[in-house]
Parts: sequence; C-alpha cells; structure tokens
Amino acid sequence: MIDHTDQLGQKTADNNRALHDVDERAQAGIQKAQGSADTANQNAQSASQAANQADMAANNVAHRADSLDSVVKGLDNYKQVATVSVTFGFDKALLTNDDKQQLDSFAGQLGSARSYILEVTGGTDSTGPAQYNYDLSNRRADAVVQYLVTKYNIAPRRFYLIGIGKDQYVADNKTAAGRKENRRVQVQLLSNLAENGPAPQPAPTGQAGAMATPPPAPSSDLE
Repeated sequence: MIDHTDQLGQKTADNNRALHDVDERAQAGIQKAQGSADTANQNAQSASQAANQADMAANNVAHRADSLDSVVKGLDNYKQVATVSVTFGFDKALLTNDDKQQLDSFAGQLGSARSYILEVTGGTDSTGPAQYNYDLSNRRADAVVQYLVTKYNIAPRRFYLIGIGKDQYVADNKTAAGRKENRRVQVQLLSNLAENGPAPQPAPTGQAGAMATPPPAPSSDLE
C-alpha cells in the first residue's frame, strides 16, 4: 500500500512538472509572438512616418504653375544643362527601380550645379477625363520630387512643378508605345548662367503671388 501511494505521488509530481514545462513553453511562445507583433507594428509605424515625411516634402514645394514664365524672374538667363525622363505604368504614379536609377544618375550632376532650379513636368496619355489626367500628372511629378527631396536633401524651393495632363504629348497616343512615352515625368536642371547667386524668388504677381514664400535653404542643401 505504501509503495502504491509513493508511485501515485511520484506520478502526480511528474504530471505537475510536465504541466509546468508546458505552461512555461506556452508563455515563452506568447512572449515571442508578442515581441514579433510589436516589432511589426514598429516597422509599420516607421514606414508610415517615412511616407508622411515624403508627402510633406512634396507639399512643401513652393512653386506650382502652368509654366515657368509666370513664376521665375529672369528666366531667359536660365539654361538647361541636364534632363531626365521617367515613365509610369497605366494609371500609376509609382517609381520603378529603373526610374530611381535614372533619377540617381541625374541627381549626381547637382553637386556641381550653382544657382539652379528643377523644372518637373508631369504628363499622361490621352486615356480618361482631362481633369483626372491633370491630377494624375501632378501625382507623378510629386512622386519624383518626393524621391529627390528625401534621398538627396534638395531644398523644396528649387522645384517648380508643372502638371500638363494629356495636353502636351511627346508621342502618338494611337499606339501603346506612344502612350507609354506620354505617361512620363521630365526633370530639367536649369542653371542661371548670368549669376552665381541663390535660387530665384517667385514673381510677385500672377499664380506666383498665391504661392508660399520659399523657405531659406538648409546648410546641407546641394548647391
């Protein structure tokens, strides 16, 4: 009887230890899962913050117009010294890896540029309503500005965004290849060859009169 009681006691103790081990493993698994969830949440928050900062960068661009004539003083003194064009998928405003490589190559020329501005012109193909395409052309231009501002710390005041929608096409919209060319953003590097001063101020009249006063350039701005 005593031996039988001892065996039952031993089995009970073994069962308790097994239950304890299972509980510990379960708690460890829960903590690990919670840690992974916390990390994923932090990563999501970081990505959201980065996206918000990029959006703010584009929104802080002080110059939006139909043409440079109305917003840049002494435009005749500015000469194109470099240009790049990137294309977009149908109804898309996202940069591809190839687009980013082209913009990276273009941005490499800014280090030696003085007193420059960047004209960013967004376009679309002829598919869809005019107003929708105009908005889409601006979103495409914004995507390019966001990329250049956040990666290369270019002062937003240097950008002049021009959305043209489908009004100014560079290829025949009757072909798929032509429509692809028209779904584009062109960036022109314009340098003031007449002086070596700061980037120009917007004109006080017309569309420029409603634009925000450009902020002073940060010390890290590319010149």
